[in-house]
Amino acid sequence: MNGASREALAAARERLDALTDSTSVDAGSLADELAAVTALLHREVSLRRVLTDPSQSGEAKAELAQRLLGTQVSGPAADLVAGMVRSRWSRSRDLVDALEVLADTADLTAAQQAGKLDDVEDELFRFGRIVSGSTELRAALTDRKATTSAKGELLRSLLGGRAQPVTERLVTRLVTAPRGRSLESGLESLSKLAAERRDRMVAIVTSAVPLSDPQKQRLGAALAKLYGRKMHLNLDVDPEVLGGIRVQVGDEVINGSLADRIEDASRRLAG
Repeated sequence: MNGASREALAAARERLDALTDSTSVDAGSLADELAAVTALLHREVSLRRVLTDPSQSGEAKAELAQRLLGTQVSGPAADLVAGMVRSRWSRSRDLVDALEVLADTADLTAAQQAGKLDDVEDELFRFGRIVSGSTELRAALTDRKATTSAKGELLRSLLGGRAQPVTERLVTRLVTAPRGRSLESGLESLSKLAAERRDRMVAIVTSAVPLSDPQKQRLGAALAKLYGRKMHLNLDVDPEVLGGIRVQVGDEVINGSLADRIEDASRRLAG
């Protein structure tokens, strides 16, 4: 993707991260819904052209997406798609490609939340090696004359009970709906997404007032340097934090708020 589409995908991935950081959103279910919307827009070319038409306002396209999807998928999924169609896309196909990336990312997030992301990444790599070493298997999985159900059954026989459910879902979607991708390139893309996900950490940042963009950038850079990994900031505003910020990364809490300092001083005086 280039230009506007690259920026739109980056914004959509940030919104997806914010959604899946919430315990109220099931990342696996969200992945299934986004995959269903991907299939719909891949099939309905005229619809995706309307949803990416630069001559239409972003709000009008978002309202259309909400009307079409509101009764078909959950609120978070519909809101995410509506936010995507508000953005500008260089090509209508880029919207579908982006939705596919988000569906795969949501599934990988589900694996990460279950502590199984390393397993999924390893299984994707090993499956790719198996496919590359077996001309017969590759031919069966890429045979255009074979039905979707036949390919799905073959994958169940290969992966069912032997791989993580997320791995099976990702590979099944790739094989049954390749959308012009080769099996090898699709597996490589999934492996890259898994690697990116593994390198990502989440910081829950609580501040008394919303942080400015420069403040977010400085904080993100400082935390990334401190932990040696990419850092996603999940921002929250709490007026009871009298000044400064409170940052939580995993089980570690970095206390920088005035309220915490007052509480510490009070404990010292009382002791």
